[in-house]
Amino acid sequence: MGKKVKKEVESPPKDVFDPLLIESKTAATAVLMLSSPEEEVLIKACEAIYKFASKGDENKVTLLGLGAVEPLYKLISHEDPTVRRNAVTVFGIMASNPDVRKLLRELDATNSLISRLAPEEDVVVHEFATLCLAHMASEYTSKIQIFEQGGLEPLIRLLGSPDPDVKKNSVECIYLLVQDFQSRAAVRELNVIPALLELLKSEYPVIQLLALKTLEVISNDRETRIILTEHQGLDYLLKILETKEFSDLHVEALAVVGNCLEDVDTMQLIQRSGGLKKLLSFIEVSTIPEVQKNAARAIAKAAYDSENRKILSEHEVEMCLINLLGNDNDGVKAAASQAISAMCENLASKRAFGPQGIPQLVQLLSSDNEEVKESAVVALANLTAASPGNASAVAEAEGIEPLINTLSAQRDGAVANAAAVLTNMAMQEPLRLSAASQGARRALVGPLRSTNSHVQSTAAFAVAAFACDADARTELRNANGLGPLIELLRSRNEEVRRNACWAVMVCASDEPTAIELCRLGALENLEEINLSTGHKNNFSKGALEKLLDNNLSQKYGQMGYLSSNNIITDGFYDCGQIQPGVKFLSLEELSKKELTDRRAIIFINAKPQNTVLIPFPPKSVCLKCSGELFCWSTFKNYSILKKGYIVFYVRKGKVKKEEEKVKEEDVQITPEVQDEVNLENVPWSPPPDAILLEYINDASKTILPLTTTWKQVVALAQFVADKMGGPIERDRLHDFSWELHISEIEFELKCNVVPIGKVKKGTFYHRALLFKVIADRIGIGCSLVRGEYNRAWNEVKLVDDSPQGITGLLLPPQEYIVDLMFEPGNLMKQGSAEADRYKCI
Repeated sequence: MGKKVKKEVESPPKDVFDPLLIESKTAATAVLMLSSPEEEVLIKACEAIYKFASKGDENKVTLLGLGAVEPLYKLISHEDPTVRRNAVTVFGIMASNPDVRKLLRELDATNSLISRLAPEEDVVVHEFATLCLAHMASEYTSKIQIFEQGGLEPLIRLLGSPDPDVKKNSVECIYLLVQDFQSRAAVRELNVIPALLELLKSEYPVIQLLALKTLEVISNDRETRIILTEHQGLDYLLKILETKEFSDLHVEALAVVGNCLEDVDTMQLIQRSGGLKKLLSFIEVSTIPEVQKNAARAIAKAAYDSENRKILSEHEVEMCLINLLGNDNDGVKAAASQAISAMCENLASKRAFGPQGIPQLVQLLSSDNEEVKESAVVALANLTAASPGNASAVAEAEGIEPLINTLSAQRDGAVANAAAVLTNMAMQEPLRLSAASQGARRALVGPLRSTNSHVQSTAAFAVAAFACDADARTELRNANGLGPLIELLRSRNEEVRRNACWAVMVCASDEPTAIELCRLGALENLEEINLSTGHKNNFSKGALEKLLDNNLSQKYGQMGYLSSNNIITDGFYDCGQIQPGVKFLSLEELSKKELTDRRAIIFINAKPQNTVLIPFPPKSVCLKCSGELFCWSTFKNYSILKKGYIVFYVRKGKVKKEEEKVKEEDVQITPEVQDEVNLENVPWSPPPDAILLEYINDASKTILPLTTTWKQVVALAQFVADKMGGPIERDRLHDFSWELHISEIEFELKCNVVPIGKVKKGTFYHRALLFKVIADRIGIGCSLVRGEYNRAWNEVKLVDDSPQGITGLLLPPQEYIVDLMFEPGNLMKQGSAEADRYKCI
């Protein structure tokens, strides 16, 4: 009794480790703890790493270097929900670093993160998993992974989450994903529109903004716009625009509306509901530049449809856009100009813009902002297209000079459209001349050298419009514009080649320009184009013909044929058949070559020798020549002054002019006299052919008065034969030593270039050429054809006498070959055996 019982204390099992409180001050230790098998350790380690990573990007880089990403990646699929949650939170923070994202892609972490979006997961897991995916979706490769691994569906489902952070992250991720067209189509099928419209009611502006941005992207697809309209999406958007408190959302809301207005049905719907009127009123009263800019862009998008343009014009959108041109913001000006460009397709709008819009657009051409300048000139190009009234309005607004300046702008679009406006203006002669006087033609040479095909095309088209008179072609020639134009004939762009061919065809309308074009290689380029079925166009053949028709020497040399329309003028020369690949030399170049035993070059120059030989004039005399004034005090090299030049001289301190000779008594004599005559500065010209001139005068007196063309042809044939050695018997043709005669002339002249009047013993090709020259001067139509073996002949079209007993019968003309050798004056029907024999066929 009273006995005390001693209670034994149980000792803990030997295999149980007592809890150990670890305190670490280094990130490396926490990273090592991520490999622990204990949930508590993993949870604490993730919490510590989360806090460390949240402090800045440098800490994230440190963790990456310590190898934290790989163990964390394993933990986001851990069986313990708390471990999973904490690991995902760390990834949500860490993924803002691009190097971390790169490693996550290599680990294919997107699949595991998408798995964490399941409904049974904690809302915190949803928040940070969507945050991590949003970071990942900023890069294209990750977008593809998320899309292919089915990430869109759970993300769209989470748009209805009660947690605002989950909504924000999810919609942001979707916004980034739908930048790719595959995702845009997928979200439409997954019915994302209702969820996005619901987000517009959110109390958080950032969520509303991201929802609007997502709608803006996906509403670029017509199918999505239809769904959006069916769900009354426009009502949501218009309510936002009508609410002043939502002014920070107006820009994005307008962008979505602009996409929707591209569809006629939507435009009609918003018009019937009164929304369009509200929209235009909203634009006019708004003072936010970004809002006005997006509004103008919305109008521009809608205006690409003809029905929409009509509706917009009915609501007087033109005045709204004109008012926006006066805005201080460059972006608004550019957008308004672009909308005007689109609305110009409507003729009523084009007329409405003219009076007030054109002067403002012209002012914008002087803007320092290149986008504004380009947008303005594009609008002017559309306004002036097929509109003479608007083209005149540009000139009245003093727009020519700024347009010419714009030809040297930085943007190719501005340059091309400036050329287009000037082309539109050039359709009216007064405007063309005005633009030319301000240097438009010279300014086009720069755009011709552009590397941009659109600029090249419009510049060539402008050259075709401006080069329609001789002065323009001369100016273009002097400005070295023909070379760049010919280069465009080699372009691979079909439109550039076509417009270049057109410009060459126009430029080749006068002989000097045609000769220069040929010298620069236009002929070879055009021949190459016409030989290609893929490259030839409507203008290439015409350009080639025009080029040769105004360079008859080369045409005859290459083609061996001149038609009755090809009138031989002074300066023509026949150098024989030109072989392919052989350069065609000018008469000046040929005349300077040394005498050879090659075929003589026969040239035509019947200009009268109306020249006056004037001794070196005194210092006070000046000569006005070709628009340049040469003072004899500096211009000391001279020889012969041609009649018609205007001579200026000084008498009693005043300048007078005289169009004939300078009278000796009118000249103030000075002691300075230069005895030596120097021809160095005198332009080269072939020597005159007085004999040919005499032939032409004689033919005019004796042949021209004959009553019928038939008689004139016969008489001319006999005349030509008489001047060139008379008729030759067929069987004695080999005794007609014309070659020796020509060689003697060449030796006498010390040159292979021979005037045709010198030829007294001529064969077929000499006589045919002389016949053509005189026939062209006295008005007889005939062609010149080169044959083989020094043969050439003339073809004429004549009407036979009426059949015997029938009067008043008009018969069609028939073609004849003119005999100039054997029976001069004999006319042989084309195709007859006699004619074929004459041509030596």
